[in-house]
Amino acid sequence: MGEFLRTNLRLWLIVCGLISGAMMLVIAPVHLYAKDAADSTVANDARLGGDGARTRFVTDLSKPTDYRIFTLADPYRVIIDLPNVSFKLPQGLGENGRGLVSAFRYGLFAKGKSRIVIDVVGPVHVEQSFIMNTKDKKTAKLVVDLVPTDRASFERRQQALYRKRSKEDRNVKKASLGATIEKLTRENKPRGKKRIVIDPGHGGLDPGASGARGSREKDVVLAFAKVLKRKLEKTGKYDIKMTRTVDVFVPLAERVQIAEDYHASLMISIHADAISKRLANRTRGATIYTLSKEGSDLEAQALANKENRSDILAGIDLPPESEVEGILRDLTQRETKNQSLDFASTAFSSMRHKTKFTQNQLRSANFRVLRSAIVPSVLIELGYISNKQDEQLLKSAKWQSKLAGSLTVAIDKFLQSQ
Repeated sequence: MGEFLRTNLRLWLIVCGLISGAMMLVIAPVHLYAKDAADSTVANDARLGGDGARTRFVTDLSKPTDYRIFTLADPYRVIIDLPNVSFKLPQGLGENGRGLVSAFRYGLFAKGKSRIVIDVVGPVHVEQSFIMNTKDKKTAKLVVDLVPTDRASFERRQQALYRKRSKEDRNVKKASLGATIEKLTRENKPRGKKRIVIDPGHGGLDPGASGARGSREKDVVLAFAKVLKRKLEKTGKYDIKMTRTVDVFVPLAERVQIAEDYHASLMISIHADAISKRLANRTRGATIYTLSKEGSDLEAQALANKENRSDILAGIDLPPESEVEGILRDLTQRETKNQSLDFASTAFSSMRHKTKFTQNQLRSANFRVLRSAIVPSVLIELGYISNKQDEQLLKSAKWQSKLAGSLTVAIDKFLQSQ
């Protein structure tokens, strides 16, 4: 009976996920300009102009390129999707806003796709957007003009764009949904080596926390994940998959899906925490998190809330989980949660000899990335990147190797017991 529920829950969650994904994709492009964009397009600079009545965003490009622009609410954002643009912009650009724009960020969003996310102070309308060649015709500029609007007008425009979707587009989504369901009904759990998914947090236009000496969370956790992967592969016991191997953004739900589709026996999400400057000098050490509906303490829940905003920062519109979906997930999640707790305890016992831990070493909160109902999952904060001592360790190849070695021992012990 338990296996029956587990199999059917998996199917239901995938269906719900695809339906949610379809909801996320209903926003049609406002404009599409410039043909035959080359893969080597580079964004060299960006700037804001204007005021609260009209704000202009401009980015300098090495050549014209296609783009797609749309808006999202809660929070209000303007999203610009571009095909494989390389961003070579000054460090820190986008942290300060002007007029209707509070901030903007950019980065690789998926394979062959780049994205700019513009945070705005309220509902806005894209008055116009266009690609403009420079006088020498060797470079180009992407120009976006924003004007304020009200919530009702904003929502009417969103609905109008939704209705413009073609019948063909709807049929494509239906075909994709049917094909996925058919695939799932044929899948069998693979035999052979046990499979592990390593999930380096953040990436692409989501840099994560910043270090006391300028390190970025997305970089240090990716470096550690690669060391851990090599350690595990060296044992010859496991097949390893990483949710990302380069500086690219991966949505939280997709990270979970990767682990489930891979039939992983364990998923480890790697992060590096940060805290206010006032507390940074005296707050350091690692922490291991598991999933719970309520945070084990206020700090744990605050961290989960921050990490769960990763998709919002990247310009993804996530509908809330339905009550039915949540109930079905809970039916088979209990055993998985217990296994996650077992691994967390095992990992702490092994890792504490190689690195410092916080006073509350094992915590729990409602992290989106840990919500798999079928794959035991933990989130490990390797340390506080905001602390100078921890930041130095996070960048140390020797420390990375020692800690990855201790984590490999913990994985061996846990999976043998399973």
